[in-house]
Amino acid sequence: MLTQEQILEKLREWMEELFEIEPDDIQLDSNLYSDLDVDSIDAIDLVVKIKELTGKQVQPEDFKNVRTVQDVVTVIQNMSVE
Repeated sequence: MLTQEQILEKLREWMEELFEIEPDDIQLDSNLYSDLDVDSIDAIDLVVKIKELTGKQVQPEDFKNVRTVQDVVTVIQNMSVE
């Protein structure tokens, strides 16, 4: 299972690659929408990356309450345990 720090590092890589967000701007308490300007289309790209990492489909109910980077980390950790 990946640690929180490993997942955060992956998210930083993905968000820099996909959305050109500076990795240093991506903190656990960063709000995806208001702090990082991630929109619903961007969120779909992120879900695809999560599926590639975990090998599992992200369920809409798992992602609908995601607001912060910490929320994304938690979703990935939960998917890794299942």
